[in-house]
Amino acid sequence: MKILVLHAHPRLSASVVQRAMLRAIEGLDDVTRVDLYAEYPGMDIDVPREQRRLLDHDVIVLQHPLYWYSSPAIIKEWQDLVLENGWAYGPGGTKLAGRFLMSAISTGGPEQAYHHAGRNRFEITELLSPFNQTAWLCSMAWLAPFVIHAGRRMSNTELSSAAESYRDLIVGLRDGTIDPLTRLAPGFTLPPAFVEGISR
Repeated sequence: MKILVLHAHPRLSASVVQRAMLRAIEGLDDVTRVDLYAEYPGMDIDVPREQRRLLDHDVIVLQHPLYWYSSPAIIKEWQDLVLENGWAYGPGGTKLAGRFLMSAISTGGPEQAYHHAGRNRFEITELLSPFNQTAWLCSMAWLAPFVIHAGRRMSNTELSSAAESYRDLIVGLRDGTIDPLTRLAPGFTLPPAFVEGISR
């Protein structure tokens, strides 16, 4: 499958974890990386261009740090403009049916902070529920998120290993050695139009 990685970090030069993740997937065949802030510094999203990119790929990965329990602003702007009614959802909006959506994120806090008894009170999949619903509304399958927790506190060896795990996942999805349907997020049910879309 062809994979589109839409990356967003407003200060990428200061990033440790996100840059490690990007390096890990650099140069992979059939994996397209797009730095949204670099391409659209004024947030002026080219909607037809982005829609063409989506149609050219099977798996869409939203890669970003978890900012205030969500994504950097440009991801939301991208969603608002690109996923149009009548194109991605709503009457006649079946262009993305049968594709897969996945979040690949980094957090500042440790894993134990993202539980009901933890500091952040919610599981990661709960905090990412808007992406779950976006996938469902667009007749896509939402995959379990890939998460690197507290990467700045990791040793270089630990961070390299985590980034390689990300690469292994991307390569496995691309090559079919990982069946994406076995990686659906917990509790996610396939939308009715997904099967019709994947059979096209």
